Amino acid sequence: MALERWLVDRAVLPIENSLGGSIHRNYDLLMWHRLHIVGEVKLPIRHCLLANPGVQIGDLKRVLSHPQALAQCEHTLAKFGVTREAVDDTAGAAKVKFFHSADRSQQSFVAFNNFKEAGAVASAAAARIYGLDILAEDIQDDSDNVTRFLMLAREPRIPGSDRPFKTSIVFSLVEGPGALFKALAVFALRQINLAKVLEIDVRLLADIIYLSVFFLYQIESRPLRNGNNGSSKCFDYLFYLDFEASMADPNAQNALRHLEEFATLLRVLGSYPADTRK
Repeated sequence: MALERWLVDRAVLPIENSLGGSIHRNYDLLMWHRLHIVGEVKLPIRHCLLANPGVQIGDLKRVLSHPQALAQCEHTLAKFGVTREAVDDTAGAAKVKFFHSADRSQQSFVAFNNFKEAGAVASAAAARIYGLDILAEDIQDDSDNVTRFLMLAREPRIPGSDRPFKTSIVFSLVEGPGALFKALAVFALRQINLAKVLEIDVRLLADIIYLSVFFLYQIESRPLRNGNNGSSKCFDYLFYLDFEASMADPNAQNALRHLEEFATLLRVLGSYPADTRK
């Protein structure tokens, strides 16, 4: 990616949405690229329906966008009577050679081809960039639509204690009774609040009944891939966890030392100022 090739100084990665949930593929990218989380920001998402100048909503037969954006506007688009078309897959990218990214493709595709029967779900800024008209604003089905973005850098941020910090880690465990409970207990014993635990193998679900002492937003899991061929060993999982403490805090350091005693893999993805906005 551009950040690893020193083409840019920072990268921004969407990681979860209040409606669509975790973006699993992007969690995998955190593991397989040696970059560091240096910040987070939560932004409200406001979708607009865009079309070429002179086109009216009644002229539209289809609307193009990223699958998550289409899903977030499903009911509104159904009322307009249009067909939803995702453009971030291989077939969509083949339609026009100059696709640069999944995010830009739905906007530039409509503008470049001067379509009269096709629109796009995108931002008001995209309308200005590509010279499109805004036919409708705030078309998301739920007004409480917020995406959490991570800021990535080549070097880690020096953790501090002058403001609320969050630390993100990834780890794996040897399968066994109470394995997940034991891992999470290293934080509970030190009164460290967990902000997120991403994904869990179904065979560990029995552990969850013991987790009432924790404040958990979500539990999921990701397969652990081995080797350069990307193969997966069945039911070996990586666990992504966010906890509300800075790595400058001795409590957090001791918790990770404790976890390291029995985790088969442990990596700190970043310790960074938390976005405390609700």
